[in-house]
Amino acid sequence: MLPPKDRTRKRNSVRALMSGLSNVVLVGVEVRRCPHCGETMVSIPRMEELHQTLAMALIRHTGRLAPSEIRFLRKWLGWSGVDFAKHMGVTPETVSRWESVENPKPMGGTAERLLRLAVAYGQPIDKYSIDMLTEINDDQASSVHLLAMKPERAGWAPTTLAA
Repeated sequence: MLPPKDRTRKRNSVRALMSGLSNVVLVGVEVRRCPHCGETMVSIPRMEELHQTLAMALIRHTGRLAPSEIRFLRKWLGWSGVDFAKHMGVTPETVSRWESVENPKPMGGTAERLLRLAVAYGQPIDKYSIDMLTEINDDQASSVHLLAMKPERAGWAPTTLAA
């Protein structure tokens, strides 16, 4: 590869395969081309900010998420396929089917909303506790239970009632 002074630089729009997303076009990015071999190199500034902006754009889109978009959002959250399955209450095989490009199984509406909410919160999973959601007992009947709250300087806090 030649030193930077031997490359030509232009601002251009480039279709980019960003973390498996084939539908991303970067507009006005610097593209360098070697005049000798023709090799091109795209300069992508602030990559983390770009990934966050892509994630927010995906969850705001009103259409169903495509398999590559589900995979991108899962990876953006920092989840492995097994972690994703655990948090969504499904098997790893189900996650694999959701992310399959060749033979996809659409993600259910409830699971898709949960994924979008996790992304909207804007933090990878280790920043908040979603583990408690995996502890919900689906077999236990719904019932209303007493919630005791007490005022504190910083606001309200849950508490227990004295017996």
